[in-house]
Amino acid sequence: MIRYAHRMHLGIEAMNFKGQHILSVSQFNREAVEHLMSIAEKMQPYASREKGCTVLEGAILGNMFFEASTRTRVSFGCAFNRLGGFVRETVGKQSSALSKGESLKDTAKVMSGYSDIIVMRHPSEGSVAEFAKASRVPVLNAGDGSNEHPSQALLDLYTMTRELSGNNNSVDGMKISMVGDLKYGRTVHSLCKLLCLYQDIEIRLVSPKALQMPVEVVEALITAGHHVIETDDLNVGLSDVDVVYQTRIQEERFSSKEEANKFRGAFRINQYAYSQFCQPTTVLMHPLPRDSRADANELDTDLDDNPNLAIFRQTDNGVLVRMALFALVLGVEDKIPDYETTFAWQ
Repeated sequence: MIRYAHRMHLGIEAMNFKGQHILSVSQFNREAVEHLMSIAEKMQPYASREKGCTVLEGAILGNMFFEASTRTRVSFGCAFNRLGGFVRETVGKQSSALSKGESLKDTAKVMSGYSDIIVMRHPSEGSVAEFAKASRVPVLNAGDGSNEHPSQALLDLYTMTRELSGNNNSVDGMKISMVGDLKYGRTVHSLCKLLCLYQDIEIRLVSPKALQMPVEVVEALITAGHHVIETDDLNVGLSDVDVVYQTRIQEERFSSKEEANKFRGAFRINQYAYSQFCQPTTVLMHPLPRDSRADANELDTDLDDNPNLAIFRQTDNGVLVRMALFALVLGVEDKIPDYETTFAWQ
């Protein structure tokens, strides 16, 4: 891979994360992804509180979320805390100077003076990249509209790798079904870009025609040599696949709630459907939150005892992957064992 300028949103070599903005999964080659995953694996004892770590003691994360979030915001904060750093948060546009007319550029200039690294979510596509141009510290994209969600895609890929390895399978050669809102679901957009780095995958895209995967994403998968099937038949989507990745109807991306309601509950998966169509080892994933309201019930709660429901292992893995991102971008991945601690409260 070509070496690009410091902090440019263009490319990351496997050993050259330090100081980079992380704005898109398009920055990664496979070597970089696998290096990140190897670092994430080493974070297990710290994320599980077996050991403490103070390698980022004194560092400050600016956690800036201008769109609703639970898992992403809290797990980024936890990941930074687990490495010994401090977190300062801005939650909601109305609680920030943006509500007073301040530009993203000015906000970036100010916040990067207070922080050593910034994580940002914003409802507008391209907003995080715009912010990063004016930032004096590295910026990590936690979701920009319906565009991308890089850390979610990385943790999803990490989860798939671990889940499939338990069945002696791998991402190369797998069959995966992506179900639901594929038009607005930024998690599947980023995940598909990462899957282009792998080989010989069959990808079934299951959605209503109005919510199909963007054409450019489908074309990228085909160009990468993958077999792509687009269908609105859930039975076809579930049959004989290794992974089912269910997505939520992105109500906030629609012009009205009524418009979103047309599609709510269209592709429910319950234990009966799983037992009828899936393999006994098919892994069930969802970026969460799953819509558990009666008219949606995307992944039915009757699946909660299914050992292949990996959604909460996904959320745990999010802390590992985000710890790895912080360690790599701040250049401390090799120093972590030197800063291990024990917990008095345990």
